[in-house]
Amino acid sequence: MSSEKFIKNNLALVTLIAASLVVFLSLSVRQVFGMFFMDFNIDLGITNTEFGLAIGIQMLGWGLSGPLFGAIADKYGGHKAISLAFIFYILGVYFLYSGPNTGIYFQICLGVLVGIGCGGTAISIPMSVVGKHFPLSNRTIAMSIVTAVGSFGYFLSPLFTNYSLESNGWEDTLFIFTIFLCIGLIVAFFVRSPKLNETVEIEKSQSTTSALKEAFKNKSYLLLTSGFFVCGFHITLVGTHVPKYVIDRGLEDWTAAMILSLIGFFNIIGSLLSGYLSAKRSKKIILSGIYFLRGISICLFIFTPPSTINSIIFGASFGILWLSTVPATVGIVAHILARGFLDYYMA
Repeated sequence: MSSEKFIKNNLALVTLIAASLVVFLSLSVRQVFGMFFMDFNIDLGITNTEFGLAIGIQMLGWGLSGPLFGAIADKYGGHKAISLAFIFYILGVYFLYSGPNTGIYFQICLGVLVGIGCGGTAISIPMSVVGKHFPLSNRTIAMSIVTAVGSFGYFLSPLFTNYSLESNGWEDTLFIFTIFLCIGLIVAFFVRSPKLNETVEIEKSQSTTSALKEAFKNKSYLLLTSGFFVCGFHITLVGTHVPKYVIDRGLEDWTAAMILSLIGFFNIIGSLLSGYLSAKRSKKIILSGIYFLRGISICLFIFTPPSTINSIIFGASFGILWLSTVPATVGIVAHILARGFLDYYMA
């Protein structure tokens, strides 16, 4: 661990807090859409295939819009990029609540608009802005803090969503989510990129195109990205389809909320532990171990008899491994492309 001061100035502290809150609010909404499926199916006539397609479009929009928001953040400031993303996010959830929200409009709202919104609010851009305020020696720890706070939102959100769906219905629940996202829009104005003379590590100026070319010429980066593709597949599959899966296997409705909450709670531990270990041990080995243990956790959940105990074990074990990949991945990219690719896109 580096002996230098962790928080360099007030701007770094405010940005760290604001970015953590942005991720907290963004992930709180994003990660519980799977719990709405039964209501969408009954009231809107949305089939499992249509719902899965919308989530797929959402993830595609998230991935494609990420580098664009990264470029905006670099040129105009992180707060402007994140605020713009929140506008898309708010519109997507609001129209899903108020309509039109069936047919192609369902795909546009939950898929396109929410996906673009996640591209600038859910982890990548807030973390990249935070990374500019911290040197490599402390950057992984700072990013693990952002991830852990976001995980706390993921712990609370399924519990709140399950209660609100039963008490208020899905429409009012989405309206409450819209309010949460509006709060996020306000908080986003405090996620400020450092001024040039305040940047912790002065790096050679590099255009977005140049940064992307450098990244995709690097074999290690391509392999790392392939692994992160698997990470995204895992968390999207679990967050989207586990709520219906446990019901199909004969478990109570609340079991889905319990699994998602346990994932969020134990991810706090996993993210902080990953950040700590990544600052001291080989990040490659840590990342490989996380992916291997994820596979074991999923296989045990699928192939063992359905029960509350097995659901608790899966929620806890998969939670520790949920976003613990992020600090290690960020740290690896920061070393592979130390000239500053992190300033344009999340590692």
